[in-house]
Amino acid sequence: MRKRLLFMLLIGAMILGNIITAAGQTTMPKMSFRERTLPNGLHVLSVVDKASPSVAINVWYHVGSKDDPDRRSGFAHLFEHIMFKSTKNMKAEMMDRLTEDVGGQNNAFTADDVTVYWEVVPSNYLETLLWAESDRLAGLTVDEENFHSERAVVEEEYRQSILAPPYGKFFYVLQQKSFTAHPYKRPTIGSIEDLEAATLENVQKFHATYYRPDNATLVVVGDFEPKQLDAWVDKYFGAIPKPALSLPRVQTTEPSRTGEKRFTEYGSNVPLPGVGITYLVPSEKSDDAPALTMLDILLSQGRSSRLYQSLVYQQQVAQSTNANADLREDLGLFELTAIVAAGKKPEDAEAALRAEIKKLQDAPVAAAELEKAKNQIITSQLRQRETNNGKAQSLGDAAVLLGDPNRVNTDLARLQAVTAADVQRVAKKYFSDENRYVFYYLPESLKPAAGSQNPPPVDRADAKGGFAR
Repeated sequence: MRKRLLFMLLIGAMILGNIITAAGQTTMPKMSFRERTLPNGLHVLSVVDKASPSVAINVWYHVGSKDDPDRRSGFAHLFEHIMFKSTKNMKAEMMDRLTEDVGGQNNAFTADDVTVYWEVVPSNYLETLLWAESDRLAGLTVDEENFHSERAVVEEEYRQSILAPPYGKFFYVLQQKSFTAHPYKRPTIGSIEDLEAATLENVQKFHATYYRPDNATLVVVGDFEPKQLDAWVDKYFGAIPKPALSLPRVQTTEPSRTGEKRFTEYGSNVPLPGVGITYLVPSEKSDDAPALTMLDILLSQGRSSRLYQSLVYQQQVAQSTNANADLREDLGLFELTAIVAAGKKPEDAEAALRAEIKKLQDAPVAAAELEKAKNQIITSQLRQRETNNGKAQSLGDAAVLLGDPNRVNTDLARLQAVTAADVQRVAKKYFSDENRYVFYYLPESLKPAAGSQNPPPVDRADAKGGFAR
């Protein structure tokens, strides 16, 4: 037992030696990737890692909810579901059988800018999954049956995630009304009204426009031979034609905010009021993105964070609170939210949130606090890289959303380079009165009667219950 313990300590020291520089700064182990582009435009990235006999396959389509047609929100999300239905050569749900039945797993997610499909399987099934991904790229069945069945699934998901939870509509509206022009104002999940108005022709046109090899990035990480991978990719993806149809990109820009705006929304199942504040911030490609990310961590990561310590623990004006640097491809939002504690008013929570912002603007963050935040994000990124799928998603994010796959190897240094002065500068730059939107989310019982000019004050007797997001 003692020898085993000494051996484990030795291995741990060797690993730490690989990620700590002479200056004491943590460095991410470099991801050595291969990159190629097929004649049809398919972008291929791969990383050999033989630590386990498994492989992760990601296909990143550069289409998200911002690309949904006008008054047809939810299309990108709808296709996340349809892609698991039948194809030219596969029955519906066969992707599950090809992965789960051999001990693997699969899933997909839709975001504002991308839709991503992934599988993790034993490495001897790599060829099978490459064939399957090529088949649903080139031969997806987009017919009335698949359209209607998956539309019903998405609509039920909307009911369960937006309408049923006490604060589902709160976070939905927070995004919807924080943008005035950019299609980011269409929440990813869509709306039942837009989905019901859609026709099969609308859906088929969307699919033909965006699901194509020159709008896809294939990422493979794990146990494989590079020459064999190249041969399989050429065999299964090389013959898929590049459409003559143009590939549209969002050209709409969001105007700068010119003054504070306030919104009040009501919900029928709201046990405690919610308060939200949003600020427009730049793209995740911006030089200010690392400092904004650090602000997120400082404000809300863990119980020692500023918002928890101030609003929940000390002042007890909020039952829960959060900050989120929601950085996207075109521009982003910095969001602060609080669910008001029983017996407190929304104004109390708003004032407390704004006071924490002012503290960041007025004084530099202490060195120890900044170092703690850096350690938290470093730990998170290192943990993600422990799996083949984590590596694949990090590489895909860098390639598709940041426009440079090598950012997977350099972004940790950008975060570590953030100084207290950077944090203070960015807080002053973006968290201004002119750039602030404020949201109150209140129980339906507090909605003013028709013709009333002002909402009634919060009845403290109504403020009871709990919050589970």
